[in-house]
Amino acid sequence: MSTLIFDTHKFIKRLTEAGMPLGQAEVLAEEQAKLIDERLATKDDLKMMELRLSMKMGALIAAGIGIVATVTKLLN
Repeated sequence: MSTLIFDTHKFIKRLTEAGMPLGQAEVLAEEQAKLIDERLATKDDLKMMELRLSMKMGALIAAGIGIVATVTKLLN
């Protein structure tokens, strides 16, 4: 989903320099990278969602206009 680049090596290095054991730092970096890849929405993801919503709203507006036109003709 995401095209964000996450530097796991740098992340692990910073964690170990701060006192975290290497094994824990590696697991944390792996899980963080997986989280970013699977859950983080990029700008492109948001643009695609905006396009889909705009298309759906346009269809709903067109359907509403059609319903109003039909009801108007039936009442006249």
